Amino acid sequence: MDIIQRDKAAPFITADGSEIRELLAYRNSSIRNQSLAEATIQPGQATQEHYHPKAEEIYYILKGRGRMKLESDMREVGPGDAIAIPPGQKHKIWNTGDIPLVLLCCCAPCYEHSDTIMVE
Repeated sequence: MDIIQRDKAAPFITADGSEIRELLAYRNSSIRNQSLAEATIQPGQATQEHYHPKAEEIYYILKGRGRMKLESDMREVGPGDAIAIPPGQKHKIWNTGDIPLVLLCCCAPCYEHSDTIMVE
């Protein structure tokens, strides 16, 4: 049984500029076809617009407020919102609040820097 404690997962900066903690993926568990990470975006900050040719992604907002862009669609997001991001769809998220925006990112297949194409 693989149980990864959040505080023991070292944070790193992804290709889009967000700070993430990879909680489960093939790099640290028996999981092979997806990954789960916690991302943090500081107040006034944003990810860089990007897309993933192979991976589909789900964002699930835990705390904070933000603005999500998916292709030309822009919406306000907050705690409890789940956002579907199909492969190949350009996306970006801004922290519009005054506390860190914290979200879970699920990718299938697993997140890889090489599957992240920057638009900005």
